[in-house]
Amino acid sequence: MNNNQWVLARRPPEGFPLSEDFTWLNGQMPEIGPNQMLTRTVYLSLDPYQWGRRRSGTESPGDVCHGRTVAQVVQSNLNGYKEGDFVFNTNGWQEYGLTGEGVSHFGYMFPRQLDPGKAPVSTAIGVMGMLGLTAYSGLVIQCQPRAGETIIVSAASGGVGQVACQLAKIAGSRVVGIAGSSQKLDYLRNEVGVDECVSHLSESFTEELRELCPDGCDVYFENVGGKVFEAVLPLLNEGSRITVCGMISQYGNTDGLDPRQTWDALGESVFSKKNVQVHDLFVGNFVEQYQDEFLSKMAGYMNSGLITYKEDRWEGLESAPEAFAAMLTGGNFGKTIVTVSEDLSRVQ
Repeated sequence: MNNNQWVLARRPPEGFPLSEDFTWLNGQMPEIGPNQMLTRTVYLSLDPYQWGRRRSGTESPGDVCHGRTVAQVVQSNLNGYKEGDFVFNTNGWQEYGLTGEGVSHFGYMFPRQLDPGKAPVSTAIGVMGMLGLTAYSGLVIQCQPRAGETIIVSAASGGVGQVACQLAKIAGSRVVGIAGSSQKLDYLRNEVGVDECVSHLSESFTEELRELCPDGCDVYFENVGGKVFEAVLPLLNEGSRITVCGMISQYGNTDGLDPRQTWDALGESVFSKKNVQVHDLFVGNFVEQYQDEFLSKMAGYMNSGLITYKEDRWEGLESAPEAFAAMLTGGNFGKTIVTVSEDLSRVQ
């Protein structure tokens, strides 16, 4: 039985993903060992950080592309897991994968059992997973928004952005979302519930953002960098806070410059003058201490309707490279997910 998979074809050159960066293989079915389980990928998460792994050399040519997944257990030699269970794990861009002892090629991520009766299993790679924890860690834990403050969220209709916006509203803050298309802006207004929003595609973007923030900005959730950051920078108030989640507009840079160093140099004088707190956001640092707290609170928010969530679904593992490139260049609408196989939790 084959195990279809995407492997990295080369260390990508500068720019955004191209089809020649990936190779489709009919790989071998993994052989399960002691204290391991074999799982079938149901949903694959596509996220901007994956491009950084490939460009930095964290992944090598021939490696199965990294990606967090929702999967169903096919066979288990791992205590606490049985055939049919649904788990959040890290199978990567392939149909089947091993999880457990000795499986370390995808890093630190351990499996987590999922209860389809509490939430759709796809949310484990979205609002109830690392993505949601990213928004919670950056906004709530690092920046601690307060009632009446103005919060600006870039890439506000994306997977992390839409959750950050709603967490800010729960805190009683005034939220200004930045997105692209009119469809995304409508979603932010009508579904996410931001107070104001603006398109970074507008020729008068900087002026419009300034007009929407007459009292400046107290918290900035950075997902984009580039011209969006340049527009936010003069709006920062004394003692404002920034969480640096990503700089997606810079991931395809061809100038050879480090996006973060450029970002720091641009903001340095303002940060110093206004005592701005800048927090780097790596969600792995928050899993052990905050995951249980986050899951409990997010379940309550979801069940009470305080948080809504949009997924951008692509069908079939074959579509992963195209979906990945679209996500990095703003072609997604919500959290990008690839449906790899049938979700049997929906018929249980």
